Amino acid sequence: MPGATAAAVSAPESPTKSTASTVPTTRSAPKASNSKPASTTPAKPATAAPQQPTGAAAKSAAAPPLDLTALEQRLRDTKAIGLFTKLSIKNQVDDLLDDFRAHFKGQTPPLTTLRQRYDLLLMKVLTLLQDGDPPLASAINASREAIWSLLNDPTKLAAS
Repeated sequence: MPGATAAAVSAPESPTKSTASTVPTTRSAPKASNSKPASTTPAKPATAAPQQPTGAAAKSAAAPPLDLTALEQRLRDTKAIGLFTKLSIKNQVDDLLDDFRAHFKGQTPPLTTLRQRYDLLLMKVLTLLQDGDPPLASAINASREAIWSLLNDPTKLAAS
């Protein structure tokens, strides 16, 4: 009978071992649920979204009229950019305009290269303005595509 008692004692140990092996899996489950970001804002109803204008109304609402002269004057007047930085930016703009003119005459700079230079120059200006003059940075960012379309059109570029 002592052998039977040992078998009975060892039998309860095996369920304990099997439950012990399931403990790590239950511990990993809370880690997975903790890794999900908690949403603190309530979901907005779908009907609360404003209606977007379509057609010509959408274009006029999305792109304000471009006043390049006013943007240029605001850049000159802003205190967010120092004098030497403004001179450097002006030289870069002049070089970019010269390269656009060369491109339209059939010379080497491809349009993709000009677009990259344009984007980098705008990012530089926006970075300089974002803390010191946020309204000007916003106005330039809103005019980004309008300025590009002006630069990309040889007749508009020649007129400016």
